[in-house]
Amino acid sequence: MVLSSIALMTLLNTNAEPVIAKSIYDFTMPNIDGKPTSLKKYKGKVLLVVNVASKCGLTKQYSGLQAIFDKYKDSGLLVLGFPANNFGGQEPGTEAEIKSFCSSKYNVSFPMFSKISVKGEDISPLYKWLIETSGQKGDIEWNFGKFVVGKDGQTVRRFGPQQTPDSKEVVEAIEAALKAK
Repeated sequence: MVLSSIALMTLLNTNAEPVIAKSIYDFTMPNIDGKPTSLKKYKGKVLLVVNVASKCGLTKQYSGLQAIFDKYKDSGLLVLGFPANNFGGQEPGTEAEIKSFCSSKYNVSFPMFSKISVKGEDISPLYKWLIETSGQKGDIEWNFGKFVVGKDGQTVRRFGPQQTPDSKEVVEAIEAALKAK
C-alpha cells in the first residue's frame, strides 16, 4: 500500500492534520477569548495575517499593524493577530495577559486570536495552509511574519518579519488586493 505524504505524516504524528482547505475561510480558530471564530466571517475582506509576540525586539510592529488597520479598515482590510511562542519563548503569557498587553500598550483593535504554533510538528493547520499556498516555501522565520490574503480567501503574498507593516512592499500588496475584484 502506498500512502501520500500527508497520510503518512498523519499516521506518524497524531498532531498533524491534512491541509485540505480551499481558502482561509475553511478554518475556524479560537479568538483571544477562546471563542471559536469561523474565518468565513471575514469573507470579502483583505486580510493581513501576522504571528505576533509581546516580548520580542519586533513587538513595536504592533503600532504599525494598528496604523495600517486604521488606515485601510474602511476600504476592507482586517489585520488578524495570532500570538505564537515558537521563537525564544517571546510569547509566554496567557491569552488574558496577551489581550491586556495589546490593548493597554498598543491600543490594538483588530481581531486577535488564541496562541498557536506557527512551525514545527505542532504547526497550526492554518499556518501550514498559509505557507503552502504562499508560493514561498520554508518555515516562518520569526515573530511578525506576514501574509496578505485576498478577498477570495487566497494567499496573495508572504512577507518576513523584517518587512514592517508600513513598508512599501507590504502596503503595495495590501492596496493591490483591496483594488482586486
